[in-house]
Amino acid sequence: MESNALAFFAAGIGAAFTVFGAGLGIGRLATAALEASGRQPEAAGDIRTTMIIAAALIEGIAMFAAVICLLLALK
Repeated sequence: MESNALAFFAAGIGAAFTVFGAGLGIGRLATAALEASGRQPEAAGDIRTTMIIAAALIEGIAMFAAVICLLLALK
């Protein structure tokens, strides 16, 4: 295999791990938020707001990692 092809392959693997990790993180976050809302329905609004902010931070990190993978592949 050519080194350029290996770089693209490695970037694809890195992006896949990034998406997998972000999916797991958001899934665990949603699970915890739904359990907390079930226990305290009166705090559901605050829990939802905190969950959305945390999910946005996780997605931001995932996008950053995907961009780094692409930059390394195209280097």
